[in-house]
Amino acid sequence: MSTLPMVLSRRLRPSPFEKRARENGASLFTLYNKMVMPLTIRSSEEDYQHLLEHVQLWDVACERQVEIIGPDALRLTELITPRDISTLAIGQGKYAPLCDENGGIINDPIILRIAEDRFWLSIADSDVNLWVKGTAYGRGFDVRVFEPDVSPLAIQGPKADDLMAEVVGEHTRDIRFFWFIDEMVAGTPVKIARSGWSGQGGFEVYLQDSTKGDDLWDIFWEAGQKFNVRAGTPNLIERIETGLKSYGSDMTIESNPFESGLERYMDLDKEAEYMSREALQTIAKSGPEKRLVNLIIEGTPLGSMRSVWSVIDDAGDSIGDVTSQAFSPRFNSGIAMAIIKASHAGIGSKVRVDANSETRMATVCDASWSADPE
Repeated sequence: MSTLPMVLSRRLRPSPFEKRARENGASLFTLYNKMVMPLTIRSSEEDYQHLLEHVQLWDVACERQVEIIGPDALRLTELITPRDISTLAIGQGKYAPLCDENGGIINDPIILRIAEDRFWLSIADSDVNLWVKGTAYGRGFDVRVFEPDVSPLAIQGPKADDLMAEVVGEHTRDIRFFWFIDEMVAGTPVKIARSGWSGQGGFEVYLQDSTKGDDLWDIFWEAGQKFNVRAGTPNLIERIETGLKSYGSDMTIESNPFESGLERYMDLDKEAEYMSREALQTIAKSGPEKRLVNLIIEGTPLGSMRSVWSVIDDAGDSIGDVTSQAFSPRFNSGIAMAIIKASHAGIGSKVRVDANSETRMATVCDASWSADPE
């Protein structure tokens, strides 16, 4: 992975957990939602192995929230997504693509219903707040759209339930996937959701007072010593193995939910108005021209991916591009996601990856290990 020096100026917003993450080994960072996000603690491989066996604390405060509150909050939330939000209960979240009038994916947040007229969009890296504000103003909706003081701390790994029960109570084991509860932890109110950007299970603790970051970290850190807790980060190897898509890499505004494999997260015939209805119904009839697929790449590690890696067919013609890749210790091979022509996207299809001037054979595979969100 190539690295460049980066000055942490005041323009980059600090995370409430940044100090603790750095103290506990975070040394490589990226920018995400105008904040610094840790990428690696010890090494990608060592962090991966620990995540599969124990429990980690992740500074994911950069997973910002967009709050929509007011009499028209439900109408606005329905307008920006093809997923039916009317059935979302208070205390429940849903994974939902946000789509523009052309069907392009603006973001793929978890939408949490805080109250009848109040929602949080827990977003990936993009300026969703400005887009939603503009949409609300343009349509004259009676709502307030803003970014609240909310910063998630992720507790991830197979021992996450044990750690959460130790700190908060045994009842947290009963939290359903993408549901959340309100609690007091480290003397401050938090929302605890069963969610997180890994397939190993865990929680996200939504801190609502950024001055309490050290306190929240410390209580989980101290209780976690018996579970071999470490600082961690969203892990590239694990998330590709799990089949978790990354907005900005595996899908962008140029993508639509059909080619990105998000069909199950849309309700095209929902009763409420939504801006992408016509575009998505048209794509549904014709079918997508491209598909996001999983690849197994033969051979030894290919190194980091900064430039575009082409996917080519037997004739040597480009049929798409790799969007994310890593080397998997589990499969002892390269693993990747790629967006390619739908005609070549069938499971078992043989293609080639042109990576850093080296060509490797690859197979389109079924991510049967995938733990897609609900």
